[in-house]
Amino acid sequence: MSPTQPQSVPELQQAVLAGDFGPLPSELAVTSAFWLHHTTRLAGSQVTYRNHYLLLRSGDAFGACSFEAGEIVPDFCADASGHTLDTLISHESAPVRIAALDAYLGRVRPHRDAAAAETVILPTGTPETRAQARDAAVAGLLDITPGAKVALIGVVNPLVAAIREQGGVPLPCDFNLRTTNWGDPVTDDMAEVLAKADAVVATGMTLSNGSFDRILEHCRKHGIPLVVYAQTGSAVARAFLGAGVTALSAEPFPFSQFSADATALYRYRAERA
Repeated sequence: MSPTQPQSVPELQQAVLAGDFGPLPSELAVTSAFWLHHTTRLAGSQVTYRNHYLLLRSGDAFGACSFEAGEIVPDFCADASGHTLDTLISHESAPVRIAALDAYLGRVRPHRDAAAAETVILPTGTPETRAQARDAAVAGLLDITPGAKVALIGVVNPLVAAIREQGGVPLPCDFNLRTTNWGDPVTDDMAEVLAKADAVVATGMTLSNGSFDRILEHCRKHGIPLVVYAQTGSAVARAFLGAGVTALSAEPFPFSQFSADATALYRYRAERA
């Protein structure tokens, strides 16, 4: 029997711990843990993206979560390997919980085996080539009515351009950027852009900073579409398809920026009622 679809991340956490999605997490262990500090500045860009990632491997899956500088120290990984997933899913740190949930859900329900997933192969190539292919795959999930105001929570400049190309009005929101490549002001007040939005595009990092459930509830309450693009918690975000999330670009590790070889991302669309 399929589990009842969760309505929030804590509900998903409890359902996983109860074994509703498959084997008990207490039966599955983390074999490897990674702490990564990564920066990117693509050719022609004026923006340096600075990212920190926690990666937890369990079996044939990697759970991933991006976090803000200082939230997790590298020494965390020294003792993480060998822990069972239930311990880390219940951890006090939100990024650890999300990475562990992602590892569990990616292991018991791999993206590569999902019948609902559309596989998109990002080509072998330079960082610019692969980033363009990734951003185009995400933009392909957008279905914007001309004139619609689109809250972009987690600013990626090509998505600003894609929203405009489809006739939408981007409302950019980010904790770390102040302007887009075109000089548009970027607010750090998520409530401000949500209040104006006819649609929402959000990064998976909202899972780690605690704002995902607020976005999810807002989109459900007002019946507006929510597209999520996720390296962080891609299998976690997938659990909410049809329960607030209308479309998802899921990119499990290795991410496009960590490989020059072809890799896959997976696009999902919620079934329409």
